[in-house]
Amino acid sequence: MPSFPQPGSVTICEINRDLVTAESISDDRAKYTYGKILGMVFSPIQFQADPVAVPSGEQETLEQGTPNSLFKALQVFANDSIRRVFYPNNVNLLPEVDFKGVSWHQHKHIIAFISSPNQVIIRDYEEPEGKDACILSCDSQREIKVLEWRPNGGKSLSVACKGGICIWSASCPGNAASVRSVAASSLGTLSRGSGNRWTLVDFLRGHNDEQISALSWSPDGRYLASASYESSSFTIWDVAQGLGTPVRRGLGGISMLKWSPTGDYFFTAKFDGTFYLWETNTWTSEPWSSTSGFVTGATWDPDGRMVLIAFSGSATLGSIHFSSKPPSLDAHLLPVDLPEIVSLTGSQGIEKIAWDASGERLAVSYKGGDDVYRGLIAIYDARRTPLISTSLIGFIRGPGDDPKPIAFSFHDKFKQGPLLSVCWSSGFCCTYPLIFHSHILA
Repeated sequence: MPSFPQPGSVTICEINRDLVTAESISDDRAKYTYGKILGMVFSPIQFQADPVAVPSGEQETLEQGTPNSLFKALQVFANDSIRRVFYPNNVNLLPEVDFKGVSWHQHKHIIAFISSPNQVIIRDYEEPEGKDACILSCDSQREIKVLEWRPNGGKSLSVACKGGICIWSASCPGNAASVRSVAASSLGTLSRGSGNRWTLVDFLRGHNDEQISALSWSPDGRYLASASYESSSFTIWDVAQGLGTPVRRGLGGISMLKWSPTGDYFFTAKFDGTFYLWETNTWTSEPWSSTSGFVTGATWDPDGRMVLIAFSGSATLGSIHFSSKPPSLDAHLLPVDLPEIVSLTGSQGIEKIAWDASGERLAVSYKGGDDVYRGLIAIYDARRTPLISTSLIGFIRGPGDDPKPIAFSFHDKFKQGPLLSVCWSSGFCCTYPLIFHSHILA
């Protein structure tokens, strides 16, 4: 029988297919439930989303009233109008895309998440209790859409925003981070909070001040892929050099980028319902198309030989399986049914998905649903034998009034089992340890 959290309760963790709940968020309850097993507690992080503010530079332009400032204001207005004319559907469809708004560091217990349109919060659970989380903000960091830690890059975080990508780096007192970009160096250190000193070390400027809405690092951390919903091309950045190479294929704005865990393959999706599988040896691709809407979420399996996909117009997932080893692009698409999404919740579609690095836990949020199931996250036991099969474990309920999941992600390298972190609309970022006996090890 799937675990169901009663209204008024909050979920704490999973213990062997049982999703444990409590009446309220409590560290004491967490310590009693899973703290002794893991040796640490992941306290919820409260945040207050700020209203979208006019960037300071544009505000000054509107207030000064000089001919030059008036020209700039008209130019900004004209550029925005042109984008809305040529990409009207893409703008309207943006809320349906699963932007990565929360990200765990691969090798440390450090989480970063988007807390407002212009700010990022970082919480290091390896620091002593009582230390405040760190807030990253600067003038260049506007209208944030996605963030992702750099693999094998120390404490380095990339943040996609309006006009480009902010690269932040942490350093210990007395050991300043190396700043590459002149623009970044003029901004200096712009973090607030205790612990490490966070510095904006680079700003990778996009084309024509476009909104960067997709990011993905290569597994070795050397290259960063970025794209905009306004463009039909994506860019591969050599971050050390600060150089970007555009790659174009077909028409239509790009909604998503995903590098495979092994680096052999690369996945791109567009708002017109097409998506592409690339092999990264020669950067050739194979186009695919969907009759179930455009891709709203995609996640690779741990071996990089399968990708799980959610579509905007379907309550069924798709799984792409490669038939041969790289660089072959021979693959086939199979359905992955999650019947409970419709039969239990009353929803008609999947919203976001996340798959943990072991491949054993799948988290799914869904559109709407009836009064009882609205705003919950479904947790599935997933198995690959070799096709994907799923079994519903239960549902996670967040804290606060009428909570809905904004973004969620797994910690890929936590040794004691999956950690699922969820940013809730009620203003909390909560982490749920999923503790169970692995069928892979057995």
